Amino acid sequence: MIRKAQLSDMKIIHQLIMEQAKFGHILARAISDLYSQVRDFSVLVDDATGEILGCGSLHIVWEDLAEIRSLAVKSSHQSRGLGTLLIDFLLKEANELGIRRVFVLTYRITLFEKLGFSVMDKSQLPHKIWADCIKCTKFPECDEVALVKIQ
Repeated sequence: MIRKAQLSDMKIIHQLIMEQAKFGHILARAISDLYSQVRDFSVLVDDATGEILGCGSLHIVWEDLAEIRSLAVKSSHQSRGLGTLLIDFLLKEANELGIRRVFVLTYRITLFEKLGFSVMDKSQLPHKIWADCIKCTKFPECDEVALVKIQ
């Protein structure tokens, strides 16, 4: 089951993100940032146990542009299609909001290409995005790849 995140989920979401950041799969996030963006997050929950197995956020950038951020699946549950389920859920949410373009900055290029995303030049991203990037430890030498999907 996938549902919108609640405040009580944020510590677990932070743990998921930090676990994947430790392996270099995604960028680390401060828990204070996560709390302020709780409405952006969705969580994948094990129906049987209620355990949160994955998370992802859809951050609205502009009237027709959103970013998938902080996509993380618990290491013990990877390679089971759970990341794909989360991405599909976030794309559906974007579509319901009338957002035509969804992009991601990622190291998992193949996963997103299989779901219809195409590599794009980061210079095409709005300057508002770079306002977030300036907080990153990798700025200005970002090694993530930008991909976009037009729905």
